[in-house]
Amino acid sequence: MDTTSDTNPGPSRDGKTAVQVQILGHQLSIRSDADEKYILEVSQYVDRKMREVTEKLPVASVSKVAMLASLNIADELFKERSQQKQAGSQANGRAAELIRRLDEVLDEAP
Repeated sequence: MDTTSDTNPGPSRDGKTAVQVQILGHQLSIRSDADEKYILEVSQYVDRKMREVTEKLPVASVSKVAMLASLNIADELFKERSQQKQAGSQANGRAAELIRRLDEVLDEAP
């Protein structure tokens, strides 16, 4: 996704769609190959995270709010990746155990 000062919504010359979004009271035009609904969903999520920061910490600087919200979002991402990796490791362990059992059964067959 790209931010732009273009105020014309809809497809642009490069085939990307421009969508107007509002984050923490600031209007932005986002150009992306992604679906408009997805762009709006992502921008609403970022807006919500930034508002959470401003509710917890009375920070006057929008850039500080953005940095703190970014850190919170990155923390969520890293935790999710870790959970996915752990789940993948568990699934691999179960698959290896099933293969071992199957090999035992096949070795026992006449």
